[in-house]
Amino acid sequence: MSSALAIASVTQVLKDLLNNGIIDRDVSGATGVDVAVTSFPPDRVPTSGTDEKSQLNLFMYMVSQNQGWRNQNFPSMNANGDRITNPYLALDLHYLLSAYSPFELHQEILLGYAMQLLFENPVLPREAIRKSLTSPVGGFTGGTLPPNLRSLSTSGLADQLEMIKIVPEVLNTEEISKLWTAFQTNYRPTTAYRVTVVLIESEKSTKTALPVKQRNLYVQPFKTPVINDIQSQSAPGQPVVENQKILKGYTLIIDGEQLDADVVHINIDDLVIIPNKTDVTDTRISFVLPANLPAGIHEITVSHPALMGSPPAQHKGITSAPATFALCPVITALISISGIVHSGGRLSADLKLKVSPIADPDQTIFLILNQYFPGGTGSATALSYSFKAQLIELSSPPVPTASILVHISGVVPGKYLARIQIDGAESPLHTDANGKYNTPLITLV
Repeated sequence: MSSALAIASVTQVLKDLLNNGIIDRDVSGATGVDVAVTSFPPDRVPTSGTDEKSQLNLFMYMVSQNQGWRNQNFPSMNANGDRITNPYLALDLHYLLSAYSPFELHQEILLGYAMQLLFENPVLPREAIRKSLTSPVGGFTGGTLPPNLRSLSTSGLADQLEMIKIVPEVLNTEEISKLWTAFQTNYRPTTAYRVTVVLIESEKSTKTALPVKQRNLYVQPFKTPVINDIQSQSAPGQPVVENQKILKGYTLIIDGEQLDADVVHINIDDLVIIPNKTDVTDTRISFVLPANLPAGIHEITVSHPALMGSPPAQHKGITSAPATFALCPVITALISISGIVHSGGRLSADLKLKVSPIADPDQTIFLILNQYFPGGTGSATALSYSFKAQLIELSSPPVPTASILVHISGVVPGKYLARIQIDGAESPLHTDANGKYNTPLITLV
C-alpha cells in the first residue's frame, strides 16, 4: 500500500512518461530545439525574454478526496477504542499540463504530443511505475532519480490495490482564468487531468484478533418475548390478585407471550434473575422477588440468551421490551416520636420510622399523613400532610438503610393514617371489617 510519498511519486511517474514520450516521438527533431519536462508552479517557469524555453510543465494544483473510497473500512476502532484497521486516505490528484516556448506554434506542437501520449496511456502499468521510481536506474526507458528524490522508490505506489488512471478534465474559461490569476503569471496553453486514485495507508499499529480455528453456524427462530401484564402473589397458594400492591417477599407474576426458551433470564434494572424452569411457561413466569431489592419503581425485561460455542456459552440474545413495576415499602415500626413542640394549637416533632425493604440514599422519600376518625366519620374535613424524609444511618459512602427520619411541623394533634412513599411507590393501608382504613396509625399529641 502507498505511503505519504505516493503523491510526489505520481508526479514523478507522469514526468517520466511525458519525457520518454517526447524522446520516443523525436519531438525535439520536429521542433528543432531541446524540450524539457518540469513540475514547477507556473509562476516559477520563465515566460519572458531569452529565459523562456520550450518545455512542458505538469503542475498539481489541487488534491481532493476520492468519493468511491472515502467511506471504506469505517469505522476503524473497536468498542474499547483500539485501532483495528488503518483506513485508506483515498485521493484524486488534479493537474494542469501547460506548454511553453518562445517560438511560434511550438506550444501547440508540444501540447498536442503530450495530450496524445496521455490519451494512449490512460492507466499507469505497475511495472512502469516500479521502473520509474527505481533508484539509481529508473524511467520507462531508463534514467535516474536525483539524490534528493531517492526516497520515492519506497512509496509503494506500484503495489497499491488500485491502478493509477489518468482522466481528462474539462475546465471552462472562467475556471482557467481564476487559476492563472491566482498564479500571478502569464497564461500559456493549458489542459487539465485528474489522476485517480492514490491510496495512502497509515502505518500505525492495529489490534488484530487471532485467526478463527472453527466456525459454528446457528439458526434460531425469531421468537421475541412479550410482557403483557405484571401481577403479584402474596404467598404460595394465595390467589393472584389484579392491581395488588407488590411487597417484599411476594411472588412476581409475568404474563405475556413467547416467554419460554432454553435459557430464560429476568432482568430487573442491573440485576439478573434465573427463574426455576418449572415456573416458566410460554405465557407465564413466576419468581420470588430478591430480598435486597430496594423499594421504588423498577424496570424489568425478559431475555433469551443464546447458547453458542464448544462448550456452549451464553451470548446476548433476544430481549423483550421493558416494563415497569412498583415495589412498595411497608412501615414496620414507629421507633420514636421526639422533640414535640406545641404552638398555636399545632405541633412539630421528629419521627423515626423503620421501613421494609431498605431505601437507597439517592431515593426520594415522603411521609404522608391523613387524619383518622374512628368509624370513618368526619372524613370530609380530614386533614392531610406530606413531609420529606431522610435516612438516619448516614455513612460514607452512603449505603441503603431501613431507618428514616421525618421532621413534621404545623400538624393538628390527633390520630393519622401513615404512608411512606419512595420514588412514587406507596406503602399500603389496611382496613377493618367494614372496609375502612384503620392502620398503620400514628398518634400525635
